[in-house]
Amino acid sequence: MNIILFYITAVLYTLSTAVYTVYLITHRRGTLKGGKYLLIAGFVFHIFTVIARFFEAGYTPLTNLYESLSFFALLLILLFLIFEERYRIEILGSFVAPLSLLLIITASLFPKEIAPIPPSLQGALLPIHVTFALLGNAFFALAACAGVMYLIQEHYIKRRKLGSLYFILPSLEVLDELNRRCLIYGFPLLTIGIITGSIWAESVWGTYWSWDPKQVGSLITWLLYAILLHGRLTVGWRGRRAALYAIGAFAILISSYLVINLLSLGAHVFY
Repeated sequence: MNIILFYITAVLYTLSTAVYTVYLITHRRGTLKGGKYLLIAGFVFHIFTVIARFFEAGYTPLTNLYESLSFFALLLILLFLIFEERYRIEILGSFVAPLSLLLIITASLFPKEIAPIPPSLQGALLPIHVTFALLGNAFFALAACAGVMYLIQEHYIKRRKLGSLYFILPSLEVLDELNRRCLIYGFPLLTIGIITGSIWAESVWGTYWSWDPKQVGSLITWLLYAILLHGRLTVGWRGRRAALYAIGAFAILISSYLVINLLSLGAHVFY
């Protein structure tokens, strides 16, 4: 059942992305609303997908690439819906929907069969660790989307030839503030994810830190965003520099995550 729900979710996310794309071309308000409603429908089915897999598997479905990428997409859309409601940046969905769809498509490429998991993955610490880490990453994904929007808007302003997207994108100030808030929220969550991961590692491996490739990748990600946060709070980094950094840091984050798992590096690779 969970696989059927997953594919329904994927179809709804695809339709949402298509409708949002039409909005970017036509600027018709109805298509913007349609894209959001389809995204919400996909989000609801996505929740049912995770719940169904939880009951079918008997454990929290966060133990392989298929499950973690799917949950990553779910958290990303959840954050978008919260931010959209709070800040009324509806067009953000035009960038979040394609990214979420890309995560879902990538997840679909990996084995979806439910398999027994080792005792080390059956405790409560692992899902807590993964949830905090992925939630922090979802904030960073939103920051990257805001960065892309910032660069597009800045491009139009610098050219002094206002393109069609200029009139529907938020101001540079709003986008920079969105980037900043995502960083401020995401960094502590990633930090908690790393700390809980270390506690889990000690209970399983007998050591808090073993320089496992995933641990090293998490440390590099943490340092990248620590530098960006420090630059924003003390040096005054903002605007184009912050946007480019947010995009680059997220690209490194997602690349290292996929590479480490695809190459089966370290003890974090469960299957």
